[in-house]
Amino acid sequence: MTLRICVSILPKNIPEALTLIKNAEEAKADLIEVRLDLLETTSNLKELAESTRIPLIATDKLESEKGFLSKTETKRKQRLLNAAESGFGYVDIDLSSSNRQEFDKLKQMGAKPIVSCHKFQGPLSRSEMERVLEQEIASGANICKIVIKAEKIEDNLAVLNFVASHSAETKLVCFCMGEAGKVSRLLSPMFGAFFTFASLKQGSETASGQMTIQEMRAFYDLVGAK
Repeated sequence: MTLRICVSILPKNIPEALTLIKNAEEAKADLIEVRLDLLETTSNLKELAESTRIPLIATDKLESEKGFLSKTETKRKQRLLNAAESGFGYVDIDLSSSNRQEFDKLKQMGAKPIVSCHKFQGPLSRSEMERVLEQEIASGANICKIVIKAEKIEDNLAVLNFVASHSAETKLVCFCMGEAGKVSRLLSPMFGAFFTFASLKQGSETASGQMTIQEMRAFYDLVGAK
């Protein structure tokens, strides 16, 4: 069992991004998600990719996805392609806007596509999650990501059971958002998820329910998980 933690950062400019990447390195992040939606320009992302040996994930969230990007879907795709061309290891693309031709282009640039599906209002049934996973696998995803909103603590159990059942099929990232979803954020790697997300510190969360990487590492050390 390998427990991987991806630290998510939301920089406003390249100098701030470089500082946050360095901080994530010092915190021993396994991956770093660079949220691009607050960056005014993505023309100089190569500097970020060359600053670290830790794999970088490019994510660009629209306002409709609880992000800050007000631009069009076409503009977002171009920004993500730019990240791939700049040397980012992974590019996160929403399932609703993904297509095989774009993934082939990403892979030619050396980036691996993460196909994600977020349900911001309430959970998904097991059959719905299975249907989403089938679509993500069929799209050519290197990593499949399914994130739902936990309304109650019991929602975590269904997600963890789903991860345990399907993580052998593909690299799967799956957990619950929200305060009630912290359990699955923390435990999903122990059930087979490829990685989970954390913040650098309290107050720098990029999504609801994120714990800090220090909190997660402390728990894994406590239970002897690595």
